[in-house]
Amino acid sequence: MNFLHVNGCCVTRLFCIMLAGCWLPRSVAYAQEEALDGEWTLARCIERAQDSNIQIRRQAVQVEQQKIALDNQKYRRIPNLSGSAGQLFGFGRALTSNNTYANRNTQSTSFGLNTGVPVFTGLEIYNSQKQAALNLEAATFDLAHAKEQISLQVASAYLTVLYNEELYKVARQEVENQKSLLFQVRTYFENGKKAEADVLEVQSQLAQNELALVRAENNYRNALLDLSQLLELPSPDNFCVIPAEYDTLTTELLPIDQIYAVALDLRPQIEAEKIRLESAARGIKIARAGFFPQISLGAGIGTSYYKTSGYATSAFSRQMQENFTQNVSLSLSVPIFNRFQTRNAVRSAKMQYTLQTLQLDDTKKQLYKEIQQAYYNAKAARMQRMASETACTAAEAAYRTMEQKYLNGKADGTQLQSQRLQYLKAVSDRVQAKYEWLLRKKILDFYSGNVSWE
Repeated sequence: MNFLHVNGCCVTRLFCIMLAGCWLPRSVAYAQEEALDGEWTLARCIERAQDSNIQIRRQAVQVEQQKIALDNQKYRRIPNLSGSAGQLFGFGRALTSNNTYANRNTQSTSFGLNTGVPVFTGLEIYNSQKQAALNLEAATFDLAHAKEQISLQVASAYLTVLYNEELYKVARQEVENQKSLLFQVRTYFENGKKAEADVLEVQSQLAQNELALVRAENNYRNALLDLSQLLELPSPDNFCVIPAEYDTLTTELLPIDQIYAVALDLRPQIEAEKIRLESAARGIKIARAGFFPQISLGAGIGTSYYKTSGYATSAFSRQMQENFTQNVSLSLSVPIFNRFQTRNAVRSAKMQYTLQTLQLDDTKKQLYKEIQQAYYNAKAARMQRMASETACTAAEAAYRTMEQKYLNGKADGTQLQSQRLQYLKAVSDRVQAKYEWLLRKKILDFYSGNVSWE
């Protein structure tokens, strides 16, 4: 069971930009080729997930799409060039040289090159390019945000593996302890100090311990599987992790408002929404460009060949030379009435700007809520951590005492079993509290700007 629930995500702005800039797409075959031998640190797992996770790769593709969109806007400033060629055959009445019509067959051939360049578009091209650049920057921060989310998911899965691994070790040790107890009880039975029922009771408890060991091992294997799937590894076989160090309980937690003030300047989702707000402002200027006249410059060259049946015609090459033409044009388009399309486009752009303002405010509120939850979760985790240490020490002492009473005939098996269950629960609570505190403290550190997955 994954008890580590990640709420929100956190990483510094510098860290986000470095992650987004350094990401290089890798093929799926990477997962098949990488050796799984050796122990994996948390940092290595996160690095692997950021390189190979499918969601991250999808977000990276969106960044590339925004780069293409920006290129398209940049190239709108340069002249275009188009070529044309035509062949026409005419049948029936046609104009003759004496300006009369007669039944004639005609044919003509034409070639041309044309170019055009926008001179003034009401700054629509300029603002569209700026908007595309902002969209690219926002997509880059989205990629960084996605990477920090996968980082926290990996951290949660990683600590879940350690949690289940430690419980598995506890269950294995408990089997060994129960075997040792069984040996002692059998010895007492052989010496006439214990009844056969006591031996059978301990044997039954040993069987239950072995069943619990199987379950603990299965939970551990499933936790490894979940982590390996996040890393896009082909199999969890030969995959093991290195235990993480956890902070001391003397660490003081920063106030919520102080963490929030720092996080506003660091969170990639906040930066992305701010940039989208700038993009929406550019959208208003783009829509207003429809109110302005449009000026464009054009030029072209062309030539043609013409022939009428029944009449002498100059050679093809000669006509192509003699009919060669050039032209330059300057056109002005003044908007007068377009069924209020431009006006409505401006109104729509303003609405989009308002919606983006609300989105930015909502993202800030969500960030504050996440920080509050992270703070209270960390505070509670620290208290649980301290309480679990005390409870586990007391439960162990009580269990050892009860075990001696049982061996000396001063307690029955039911009392020993009850005390043993209390001890095992205290051990489980201590293990859970340890890794819960580690995760919650790290999450709070990230909101505070302390980026470290080591």
